[in-house]
Amino acid sequence: MEIDASQEAESEIEATDDNDVFGQMFNDLQNSIPGIDEAMSFSELMKQVQQLDFDVVVFDTAPTGHTLRLLSFPTILEKAFAKVWELKDRFGGLIGQATALMSGGNNPAAAQEQLLGKLEETRAVINKVNQAFQDPTKTTFVCVCIPEFLSIYETERLVQELSKYGIDSHNIVVNQVLFPEKDAEELSAWYEANGATLPKEAREICSKLLARKRMQDKYIGQCFDLYGDDFHVVLMPLLDYEVRGVEKLKTFSELLVDPVDMDE
Repeated sequence: MEIDASQEAESEIEATDDNDVFGQMFNDLQNSIPGIDEAMSFSELMKQVQQLDFDVVVFDTAPTGHTLRLLSFPTILEKAFAKVWELKDRFGGLIGQATALMSGGNNPAAAQEQLLGKLEETRAVINKVNQAFQDPTKTTFVCVCIPEFLSIYETERLVQELSKYGIDSHNIVVNQVLFPEKDAEELSAWYEANGATLPKEAREICSKLLARKRMQDKYIGQCFDLYGDDFHVVLMPLLDYEVRGVEKLKTFSELLVDPVDMDE
């Protein structure tokens, strides 16, 4: 299932009456808030899931920056609403006059309450999403990275932020690992023993492969140093094919359930 939040927003805008000034204002406000697209997507997904019978739902989030923006959204929204209500209390008369002007003088109090009501509905939806995120019996984050510096760094940042927001996370998948059952020393020993018998092109290929393997082993070691005691770290091999289709997904999932034994 794929949900396009931008299409949902466009549908709401098209459904808004041209004379509904506050409806248009709310749509503009809603679409300008960072992370609203991710939040609305998850909200829509929750609605769909409640109508269907699933044991597990996998929510594939955007890259780390977008995900952290989504997680911080409830806090940002609470601060924004607190400021709106503070302004309402302090400048209620001025807001009432502006409301009367923008609504053409037709029941400005009702128009004002309509805008605040829509904001309150949005806050309720986001809070529901946030509660689902923070319930470890319902939600857990599985962090996926590759054995390179930037990816490991982003994963560490994500893990720290997840902890800050009270979201369960105890699984890390390291993807696209070259020969996870071997280490660079083993491969280097084989190359030193057999490299002289290989053609020049093959030696160049093996040399680049070994350089990449040494780099990966370095960051895999860092990953286990950081998370080995508290997290379940799984190494997924770099495959010769793209994982698409049911059968290939089943094969790939078997590697997740029965990962490479690093002690062998």
